[in-house]
Amino acid sequence: MSLQWTAQRERGSRGSLRLIRWIGLRLGRPAARAFLYPITLYFLIKAKPQRLASRLYLTRALGRPATLFDIARHIHCFAATILDRVFLLSGRDRLLDIRLHNPECVLERIDSGRGFLLLGSHLGSFEAVRALAIGRRSLPLKVLMVPEHNQVITEILHALNPQAAETVIPLGTPESLLRVKESLDQGCMVGLLGDRSRPEEDTLACRFMGEPAPFPTGPMTLAAATRAPVVLFFGLYRGGNRYDVVFEPLTEGIAPERRQRAQAVEHWTRRYAERLEHHARHAPYNWFNFYDFWDETGIGPT
Repeated sequence: MSLQWTAQRERGSRGSLRLIRWIGLRLGRPAARAFLYPITLYFLIKAKPQRLASRLYLTRALGRPATLFDIARHIHCFAATILDRVFLLSGRDRLLDIRLHNPECVLERIDSGRGFLLLGSHLGSFEAVRALAIGRRSLPLKVLMVPEHNQVITEILHALNPQAAETVIPLGTPESLLRVKESLDQGCMVGLLGDRSRPEEDTLACRFMGEPAPFPTGPMTLAAATRAPVVLFFGLYRGGNRYDVVFEPLTEGIAPERRQRAQAVEHWTRRYAERLEHHARHAPYNWFNFYDFWDETGIGPT
């Protein structure tokens, strides 16, 4: 898989991010959203690798050559979800119209006391799910993530809700798997994203948007190792203040037998890519992997 995302520098200074947070909390969401247009214009002009990656992706997702307006809409959608993280993490999620689709597949598993993996992607907003878990329902949630990526914005937003920071299990540490297993045994849902690989992680070529693209096999390998069910989720931003949070059961468990495990991991990784493509085609401007996902150009970040 292209590892360009691991090298992309974080755009946006700590001061500017704090300013947007202050405007959102002090002046309200409408005032803060007015700043999204100059922010979009700035990134449209300055972020050339991300702009190119957006064009390549949108051309595939839309089935036609992407225009500059399409790219601007893509960036604006991303900026809107980042802004809304301020309200989601500060307990003001009721400003947003968050609609849940098939939440029963999550609630029934939580009621049963059996932990499971909640597998998402960089399609839409993961924070919509985390805010609901922490705020409205107090659902048992842990999040497996790379804390070093987008560290500035993560620190600033987690300062709004220290409880959110406490849900994080750092990915890539010697005790990561142990903490995941402990959380699952306690009946937690463990959230993770499945569409970006780390440098040392194995990948599998899956058909995605018409061409093979490398997907990490780590999430399904983790499911096999822990014998945990897997539920997919997509927190799709629909514009304005509306989000559709979709839950889908993927598998009740991956065969633990060594002879069957590799084949099962491949099967469910491909199935994940299929469902991701399905939702990405229905919400194309929600895809927030702003790097060359198919390695089409060989152009790295600047």
